[in-house]
Amino acid sequence: MRALSWLGNLKRNERGNVLVVGAAALPLLLGAVAIGVDTVNLTLARRQLQRTADSGALAGAYAIVQNQPVTAAVKRDLALNKDHVVQTTTIENAPKAGSHLNDPLAVRVVLKATRKTPFMSFFNDRTPVILVEATAAVAINGRFCMVSLEEGNATGVTFTGSSVVDLGCGVATNSRATAAVSCGGSTTVIASPVAAVGGVPACSGYASGTRLMPFTGKQKDPFAGLPLPDISGMNCSAQIKVQPNDPVTTKQPGCYRDMDIKGAVNLAPGTYYIDGSQTGGAFSAGSQAVIKGTGVTIILTSKTPTVSSTIAGLSINGGAQLNLTAPKDGTYGGVLMYQDPRAAIGNTIQINGNSATSYEGAFYFPKAYMTFNGTTGMKTECLQLVGRRLTFSGNSHVANTCPADGKAGDFAATFVRLVA
Repeated sequence: MRALSWLGNLKRNERGNVLVVGAAALPLLLGAVAIGVDTVNLTLARRQLQRTADSGALAGAYAIVQNQPVTAAVKRDLALNKDHVVQTTTIENAPKAGSHLNDPLAVRVVLKATRKTPFMSFFNDRTPVILVEATAAVAINGRFCMVSLEEGNATGVTFTGSSVVDLGCGVATNSRATAAVSCGGSTTVIASPVAAVGGVPACSGYASGTRLMPFTGKQKDPFAGLPLPDISGMNCSAQIKVQPNDPVTTKQPGCYRDMDIKGAVNLAPGTYYIDGSQTGGAFSAGSQAVIKGTGVTIILTSKTPTVSSTIAGLSINGGAQLNLTAPKDGTYGGVLMYQDPRAAIGNTIQINGNSATSYEGAFYFPKAYMTFNGTTGMKTECLQLVGRRLTFSGNSHVANTCPADGKAGDFAATFVRLVA
């Protein structure tokens, strides 16, 4: 009787229902938690794999910019960032699908991997497949004619004084400094875009509409492909020395121990090498110099180029009148003056000009700190400056309208970004 009474009481006790319902729901609750854990693991795995694909695609696009093998760059990056065992890897340059179909400046990476799920595997013997893809591309974002190759924390480009600097193109620096580009004094700067790997502080001197582009990608050296000068087999004992009252003569290309010009001279088309290893080895234009030449390249180098201090330098007095045009084709097409890249970092170069001066072509001094002092009326329709650091002062105007039949001209700014 007591047993029957106890069972009756239990049946009428509502608190017992909770225990029964809880016990019945427990498998469902545990299953939901397990499914949730598996779903989170799969989501995390997909994100990790997507990050790996993104990194690989970016590495491939940067390889395009640096003229390096794309596939090797992607594989190297994937090996460093691999969080999962990848079953298949597809690398396409140019992509065979997507918005950048057949674009040679784009890289598509497709990764396929599997991820075991502890709970779901009890009910399905197939391992879930994770498939991700990423596409990165090299984009053109602006045109530049002035490039600073400084990569440290020092300012790469400086606008100073009370000048008006009208460059007719963009300025870029690889400097990582907080103020990678400095605009000071009462300078008025007409140049766009102004880009840097580091910061580009705002400045009242920038003309209205100037596009400031801080924290951008590194710009490649536009003349990195030029061959290193080699004058080891040349006779460089002669010199070009012209005094103010000397009759006008025409000099021929070749290798010289120095070019010291204080009077009038014509330079025949060709390449002029200056050997800085000899006493006075430099290109020097005095205040009364009048130098004319078409299709001319002046290379500052040395017979002992491994000794950086012997690389020839450049000196152009502000009163000198230079009318020089770079060759339109050939090895040094578009290059007016070129200092051997083995020169000492920080050697100083000052390019002066006046209303009687005309430059067409590039000044390429990859290790030098360059200062450009222009003057109102100076003719520089087509001028490019590439140096370690660049400083602009004086009133200069560069239209940068280069002849279509020559190699001289501005440089496309390349930026790498994910596009899919």
